[in-house]
Amino acid sequence: MFISVVIPTYNRLPILKKCLLSLEKQHISSHINGYEVVVVDDGSTDNTIEYLQVEKSNYPHLKLIHQEHAGPGQGRNKGVENSQGDVIIFIDSDLVVNPHFLTSHANSLLKAWNKYTTKKLFTYGAVINTSNFTNPESESYKLTDLSWAYFATGNVAIDKDVLLQSGLFDPAFKLYGWEDLELGERLRTMGVRLIKCPEAKGYHWHPALKLSQISDLIRIEKERAKMALVFYQKHPTLRVRFITQFTYLHRFIWEILTLGGMINIRTLYPILNILIKRGYSGIAMEILRIPLNLIGVREIFREAHRLGIR
Repeated sequence: MFISVVIPTYNRLPILKKCLLSLEKQHISSHINGYEVVVVDDGSTDNTIEYLQVEKSNYPHLKLIHQEHAGPGQGRNKGVENSQGDVIIFIDSDLVVNPHFLTSHANSLLKAWNKYTTKKLFTYGAVINTSNFTNPESESYKLTDLSWAYFATGNVAIDKDVLLQSGLFDPAFKLYGWEDLELGERLRTMGVRLIKCPEAKGYHWHPALKLSQISDLIRIEKERAKMALVFYQKHPTLRVRFITQFTYLHRFIWEILTLGGMINIRTLYPILNILIKRGYSGIAMEILRIPLNLIGVREIFREAHRLGIR
C-alpha cells in the first residue's frame, strides 16, 4: 500500500508547519510501502510556497502543488490528480496527527477490505478540536468533538479507484462548506461503507475565539447557506434537508432559542466579552453558535425564496 496524504491549504503556514512535521514523524508498519504528502497551495499570500520551497529538506515526503485561489474542493481534486498512491488520505492543513496516524488508517483499511471482501469503504479517524497551538496533542477527546457527518475530509482514508469512481469534489461549491458532505452522499449511493478508526487521531487547531472574528463567522454562515442549497439541489432529500438545517423544524428551534432573534450577537456581546477575557473562549463559542445558527437558517430560507426552491 502506497499512501498519498492530500492537504489543501490557504494562508495557514504556522499550523501547516506543525501538520507537516507530524506527518514526518510517523511510525510506519510493514503494510505501507511508502507515502507522500501532497500539499496544494490555494493561492496563499502568507509566503507558504516560498517557505516550503526553501525548507523542503525538512519535509522529504512533501510534494508541493500550486493553484490560483479556487477553494479546498478543487484543491483536493488537483491533489488526487497529481498523487501516486493507491490510497488517499484527506486531512486539513490545521490538523496535527499522532505518530501512528498512517498505520492506523492502513491497518483498519486492510482489516475491513478482508472482512467485507470489497474496497468500497473508507476509514474515518478521530478529530479532536483544540485552541492549544503550542501543544495541540495535549487535548483530550470531548463530547463536542463528536461528529455525525458521513464523510468529512478532516480525517478520512479511501481507496483511490473508489474515490475516482465517485467523481471527486464538485467545483460548483465555490464558497465555504458542504463539498465534502456532498461527495459523501454520492459515496453512500455507491454503497461505500464507513469504518470508524478512532486510533487515527488528528488534533484540529483553531484559534481561541476573539470578538474580532465574529464578522468573519457571520460571513461563513451566509456562504454555508448558499452552498447548502447547491447541496440540496443535487440531492433533494429529507436527509440533506436535515443535514443542512433547511427545515421548518430547525427554523422553529433557532427562532425559539433566540426569542425570535432578540437574543443575538449584539445582545450577547457583553457576555461574550466577559467570557473571553476570563479565559472561557470555548464556552463563548458555544453560546455564539446559537445566534449564528439562526443567521444561517434564515439565510437558507431567504436564498431558497430568491431561487424559487421549496
